[in-house]
Amino acid sequence: MARIGYGRVSTLDQSLDLQTDALIQAGCIKIFEEKVSGKNDDRIELAKAIEYLREGDALVVYKLDRLARSTKKLIEISELLDQRGIELISIRDNIDTTNAVGRAMFKMIAVIAELERDIISERTMAGLAAARARGRKGGRPKTDEKKVNQAIKLYDSKQYSLNEITELTGVSKPTLYRELSKRTESKKSS
Repeated sequence: MARIGYGRVSTLDQSLDLQTDALIQAGCIKIFEEKVSGKNDDRIELAKAIEYLREGDALVVYKLDRLARSTKKLIEISELLDQRGIELISIRDNIDTTNAVGRAMFKMIAVIAELERDIISERTMAGLAAARARGRKGGRPKTDEKKVNQAIKLYDSKQYSLNEITELTGVSKPTLYRELSKRTESKKSS
């Protein structure tokens, strides 16, 4: 089993030294490092680390928050690792899925996170039902049809740019494109 490390800091002026030292001490033979926010899903070095890992290897991180900022993302990554037969070790969190206690701890964290997601979903549904009972509908308000027609007329005149049309009418580009597409479809079916 090879131990492959992943270290991350959020800003360019932060140092990876503490994480790197801990990963070396944990026996990592290769370490992938990057300086990028954890909110960013496009983490190139993390993708490279996961691609580099083989079945039976372990991905080692200093702390779980270095791997993912949200519990949901952490679970997604751990499920990917699990599917590929890759273990996960977090030095500071004392989680090591290469043993039974570590696997149990990680699964408990996952269950709590799933419970949290379900509770949020239930609250959202209850809130929407309460709003509907009071006559309110969810979603964005519809764009004024007169303004949409005005935007289409300006577009057809070919005298205004899209930016000018959106400024004059307040109709967004996606709304304008959607209405123009509907018009084109209705002409085709006629």
